[in-house]
Amino acid sequence: MNRIVKKFEELKKAGKKGLVGYLTAGDPDVEVSERNIRTAIEGGLDVLELGVPFSDPTADGPVIQEASQRALAGNMTVAKALKMVSNIRRYSNLPVILFGYANPFFRYGYNRICADAASSGVDGMLIVDLPFEESGELLPYINEHEMCFIPLIAPTTSGERSGRVLKDARGFVYYIMVTGVTGARKEIAGDIIRRVEELRRYTSLPIAVGFGVSNGKQARLVGESADAVVVGSALVKAAKEGCLADLVKDLRIALG
Repeated sequence: MNRIVKKFEELKKAGKKGLVGYLTAGDPDVEVSERNIRTAIEGGLDVLELGVPFSDPTADGPVIQEASQRALAGNMTVAKALKMVSNIRRYSNLPVILFGYANPFFRYGYNRICADAASSGVDGMLIVDLPFEESGELLPYINEHEMCFIPLIAPTTSGERSGRVLKDARGFVYYIMVTGVTGARKEIAGDIIRRVEELRRYTSLPIAVGFGVSNGKQARLVGESADAVVVGSALVKAAKEGCLADLVKDLRIALG
């Protein structure tokens, strides 16, 4: 069974909320990045989103943009990110999602990236800027290698479109609770409960909510309606400042 699917089944059975955490591969270099990843995993992540750095990360705010620039300056590549996943597999069976933008994967080759990702131990792929209408170019290869295709649903996505987007999804749904780019926010969106309830009409998959969660209090509020909480920019910032372990602990305690 795919590790993402298995993890969410385990969480549901235990009555727990999942913690999905994003870190940029190679930020600021491979050695430090791998140390931060291990810290986050051992601190209580349920799923790791490993970001492949890109020179034009249009969906990301300044924290992740800067992380991508640091990683690229250190010569991080798609192939090196996959090697990092192989290294993770030496000590952890945690589900790993390869998170990135279409251009680097397209240049690598959709067939090749899926084959190499699966052999490295990747469990799912999330391509931020790949339109649903063009996902057919990649989806057959993801399915062939038994990985999960993780869709993004925004507050502006209509119910009809959500139904079409989610038809081929596996693993979980990533609901972006605000419009705009990634980044920590002082307050979370006030319509999360209604939005998540509406989304459940179109899918039986677990729903993870992110974009803006930066601390345990916010994670607990989001977890009241969602099956999992996604934290990205706050983890990247904490890793840079040397307090990653403390933030992961705070989030883990808040979610139970």
